Amino acid sequence: QVQLVESVVGLVQAGGSLRLSCEASRTIFSINAMGWYRQAPGKQRELVASITSSGSTNYADFVKWRFTISRDNAKNTIYLQMNSLKPEDTAAYYCYATLPWQYWGQGTQVTVAS
Repeated sequence: QVQLVESVVGLVQAGGSLRLSCEASRTIFSINAMGWYRQAPGKQRELVASITSSGSTNYADFVKWRFTISRDNAKNTIYLQMNSLKPEDTAAYYCYATLPWQYWGQGTQVTVAS
């Protein structure tokens, strides 16, 4: 079992950057998969990026070359660096961990103003 707490970010102008963090309540060293989903109003939740315990990463096509996921096992935290943000990136972003059951953070709102 694990609790996940995402950082609070808020509003940014288009073209700007934000970094999301997700801190786990236990060591993440042995957690095979962690990552981020997002959900915009009226849309389904979609995978943004994931990272394995070995550091392998996977990105949705719509964020490739703009977003970078990373993990710091010493801090039990994963990050999502988001650059070149677009208004269509506006959504609630959710951190998850697979243990193998899926655990979720409470979500953090990202709003990108045009």
